[in-house]
Amino acid sequence: MESLTRHTDYGNEGLTEAQAGTDPYALLAAWITVAESADIFEPNAMVLSTVGADGSPSSRTVLLKGLNDASSPDVGLEFVTNYLSQKGRALAAHDRVSLLFPWYGLKRQVIVSGRAQRTDAITSDAFFDRRPHGARLAAIASDQSEPVDSRDTLDERMAVLEDQYPEGEHIPRPEKWGAFRVVPDRFEFWAGRSKRFHDRLVFARSETSTGWTVTRLQP
Repeated sequence: MESLTRHTDYGNEGLTEAQAGTDPYALLAAWITVAESADIFEPNAMVLSTVGADGSPSSRTVLLKGLNDASSPDVGLEFVTNYLSQKGRALAAHDRVSLLFPWYGLKRQVIVSGRAQRTDAITSDAFFDRRPHGARLAAIASDQSEPVDSRDTLDERMAVLEDQYPEGEHIPRPEKWGAFRVVPDRFEFWAGRSKRFHDRLVFARSETSTGWTVTRLQP
């Protein structure tokens, strides 16, 4: 167990209020750009946590597909999924969610809290059409989160679809698949510091406020 208890120093880059600024969308976009430049695997990956109809929490990794700041009418963070999957059903039951960007290699983390809602069909169509050919077929072939008797069954479904929709053929978006947009009311930016004396800055707003309140939390 020695490797699990080894202390790692997080350095002293940290995060000041001046560096954070007043716009959490701008700061998140900047940190994503740094993660991309640092060659982090899937820099737009985020852990989506939901609560099901029975009150049970669940988490899984999804990819950020769109980040729209307050200048856009569609403000929020967007991801795609099967509406009938475990997370799709959970979102239908409870729209409050948490998103976590875990950039361990950068000693940074961002937690976003807010409400998730389905986007319009035009937005979902655009995301679907941008997917690679095989990924579009997979979205049709998979009844996400449902049991299946074998991998062979999945491969057989894919083979049928590959014959039906050869490369270059238009593939219509299935009704079971689409995009969600999370409209945040809270961002927490975490930056590692030496001695585990980390920096935590929270951007929060109420339903009636137009600006963000920035608060420093103790590590």
